[in-house]
Amino acid sequence: METSLALKALGALAQETRLAIFRRLVQAGPGGVAAGAIAEALEVPAPTLSFHLAQLANAGLLRSRQAGRFVFYSADFDAMNALVGFLTENCCGGNACGPEALACDPAGSRKGARR
Repeated sequence: METSLALKALGALAQETRLAIFRRLVQAGPGGVAAGAIAEALEVPAPTLSFHLAQLANAGLLRSRQAGRFVFYSADFDAMNALVGFLTENCCGGNACGPEALACDPAGSRKGARR
């Protein structure tokens, strides 16, 4: 991950409502959550939620899909893992605590990944 992309992602997460939204999407997994359910759970008005979702999308941290008249949002786990990898790239003097050990795999296909 390039430094500029990491800064954009970290900047998007450096706001209380956006961080809460992103954490909720991570918890929900790849299936995501409907925008209305996010607004209700976090008690955020729809226009405010829309603004924050746009900021997270602009930072490349979430995905959206249309299902009928509903829009479902999910965390972009690849982007999240790339950010964690960027932050931990040279941690622990090069020992096994790097990106592969810390990566989140919501599908559970990566063996040995910590959750």
